[in-house]
Amino acid sequence: MNYSWKLDKHSVLFQKYFQLNEYSLSHELYRGGYSNLFTREMFERGAVVALLPYDPKCRKVVLIEQFRAGAMGDEKSPWLIECIAGVIEEGESETQVAIRESYEEAGCDIKQLHAISRYYVSPGCSTEICTLYCGIIDSTGIGGIHGLAEENEDIRVELVDAKIAYTWVCEAKIKSSATIIALQWLQLNEDRLIRDSLDAGSEGE
Repeated sequence: MNYSWKLDKHSVLFQKYFQLNEYSLSHELYRGGYSNLFTREMFERGAVVALLPYDPKCRKVVLIEQFRAGAMGDEKSPWLIECIAGVIEEGESETQVAIRESYEEAGCDIKQLHAISRYYVSPGCSTEICTLYCGIIDSTGIGGIHGLAEENEDIRVELVDAKIAYTWVCEAKIKSSATIIALQWLQLNEDRLIRDSLDAGSEGE
């Protein structure tokens, strides 16, 4: 069922690289009628893309580790283990961002993209929406330190056995939502990806 909502007023509270907006609105209620007018502050993050590179031949994933200011209050460390991610710039498609960021952040060339999900990261306070992929790669030579100096990126790239990565999710070693979702998807779909890879290899012979 489609419910309706009404925007009464919108104002910009802060604008720099990111933007904070305030909305005054009301919406239809489940019991009928409309809610009272209320305000919400929204962090305007925009659209992002995240990608988990996977090599079906050796059953390994590429994960990155970097300092995250939003995790400075973490009880263990603000260096987080994540999948590759980047913001969609004007004129770019989701797939273009996935391919660009995979090379910039980890030196990976993507052979094939599998769509996982498109979800709101934290819709109670942010407009950020994430398009999530799994990317098939050849992991030969993958590793080291990557990232763009002009963006203050200092990214450590690690090739990890997929089964080990799954245990890291269970042990709460991985705290990034996109990474958790991608690894759980891979755990459900890994056998299929391996079969597809073997079939593609047979066709190329």
